[in-house]
Amino acid sequence: MTSADGPGDDGDRDDDPARVTTLELFFDLVFAFTLTQLTALLAGHFTAAGALEVLLVFGVLWWMYGGYTWLTNTHAPDQTPERLLLLVGMAGFLVAGLAIPHGFGPGDTGSRVALGVGYLIVVAVHTTLFYRVNHNIVRVAPFNVTSALLVIAAGFTNPPASYVLWTAAVAVQWLSPLISRPGGRFDIRPAHYAERQGALVIVALGESVAAIGIGAAPAGVTVSVALSAVLGLALSAALWWSYFGADEDKRVEQAMAATSRERRAGLALTVYYAHIPILLGVVVLAAGVTLTIDHLTQPHQVGHAVAVAGGAALFLGGSAWLRQALRIGPIRIRLAGAVFALATAALGAVVAVEAQLAVLLAGIVAMLCAERYGLAKAGPLPQHAGE
Repeated sequence: MTSADGPGDDGDRDDDPARVTTLELFFDLVFAFTLTQLTALLAGHFTAAGALEVLLVFGVLWWMYGGYTWLTNTHAPDQTPERLLLLVGMAGFLVAGLAIPHGFGPGDTGSRVALGVGYLIVVAVHTTLFYRVNHNIVRVAPFNVTSALLVIAAGFTNPPASYVLWTAAVAVQWLSPLISRPGGRFDIRPAHYAERQGALVIVALGESVAAIGIGAAPAGVTVSVALSAVLGLALSAALWWSYFGADEDKRVEQAMAATSRERRAGLALTVYYAHIPILLGVVVLAAGVTLTIDHLTQPHQVGHAVAVAGGAALFLGGSAWLRQALRIGPIRIRLAGAVFALATAALGAVVAVEAQLAVLLAGIVAMLCAERYGLAKAGPLPQHAGE
């Protein structure tokens, strides 16, 4: 455990065997519900305004999810009061998630305010729990509380005023590390941190498949629906393989473990930022596939084709960013895969959805094979590639 006033001096924690607890996985499942709701928001409101709303909501929720990751990385919730408080925080995420589809709609002030109140609960629980183990949270808490109050205020307004307040809420949080630098104030355990990020990616991919299934249900199970759903599952599996098949999570852990304690918090922020396009990619891809359900043999709107292609490209681009930032693997083939994914939008818009999904899947598989061949030819990466 860290001390009350700083990151702690209780000896070497690099060998601490602590891993992600089942309660943290439970927490991740509830947070992943908000990603499913963002998918539903984008699929139901597939416009520039809908995309902006998804970015704004994701911005504030993802920031606080990261805050809880740092919290449980500092100290596992192993006492009954801590566990109960964490459950309250989960309830806050659940309330916010329930309100997401109506968080910007005119005439639905109750849902808009509920989103902000749920978020304020998330912030309050995080601050309370974190203060018990590291008083440095008082440097960050005012930014989080201000952001939550701005979201609540946005609930009483309509666009464009609500967009301005939401943008301010995101900016307050994301610019806070420039004002209150985390280096030296928080001690990060590499094994736990890397495992937590990887666990969320797994949960998010699973939730994306669930979102596709929910979107397909009203159409009934036809050959077209079944084929589109299976292709969506195959794409999610290919993205899973691109992240875990190359032991990306283990390399993240090794790179963080090889970094000095003083720089580790900054590196953790980099890992956190790199997962933004990865998770947004899952949301956008799931929305795109949902919108194409039961229309496989037809060309579809350019925007839908771009969503399918762009979701895969975001995921691959984010994983390339992670590799580059931590120096844990080659990125050229992966970036080429992201560009290829974007190019498949033309197939969906001009030819048919099935052509786009099939070619996109084949392209990602080819990318994975090329990467595997290149790694085998070059030999194993150094154990501490992030050093």
